Amino acid sequence: MQVRPRRLLLASASPRRAELLQRMGLVFDIRPTHVEEDDSGQSGPERLVLDNAALKARTLARQEPKALVLGSDTTVALGDQVLSKPVDLDDARRMLAMLSGRRHTVYTAVALHWEAGALAHCFVERSEVCFKTLDAQRIEHYLTRVNPLDKAGAYGIQSGRELIIESVNGSVENVMGLPIQALEACFEELGFDFRNKV
Repeated sequence: MQVRPRRLLLASASPRRAELLQRMGLVFDIRPTHVEEDDSGQSGPERLVLDNAALKARTLARQEPKALVLGSDTTVALGDQVLSKPVDLDDARRMLAMLSGRRHTVYTAVALHWEAGALAHCFVERSEVCFKTLDAQRIEHYLTRVNPLDKAGAYGIQSGRELIIESVNGSVENVMGLPIQALEACFEELGFDFRNKV
């Protein structure tokens, strides 16, 4: 019987998540899944990211039963209102104006599926982000530096951070899209080690 999964697969095309796994020193393959994600937020931000992450991981795990599949999903919530990826630049401007001068929560879910080992483990990490007060000019300046259309809440924390973000309470990596501290603790608890031993 296989005691541990043979390899780690990232069910995401996100370069940020791949970069964060590399930062952890892990050996993994990237295998994006093409699934219909729910961005409506009707069930609340936590349920949304959990369901989306589990769907990605479960879908790939059925095709790769001997591997541990990592699915993840991130969203931004202002109170109960979910701010998914903007549909266009006007939508991005609207979202940034909504977040201006306010504190909001970034939710990231991680789903780990290993079909051969009958493992399905999910968790959610939260970080509180406080925005600077943004006028129209600052928003436009930010949009010249960052593509907001592939980011929940129309912003990323990797570049242009000094223009829009006042402070982060919690994991910065969680805001980037993968809470590596919590993931490391989870792998330790499960007894999985995907680091390059060479």
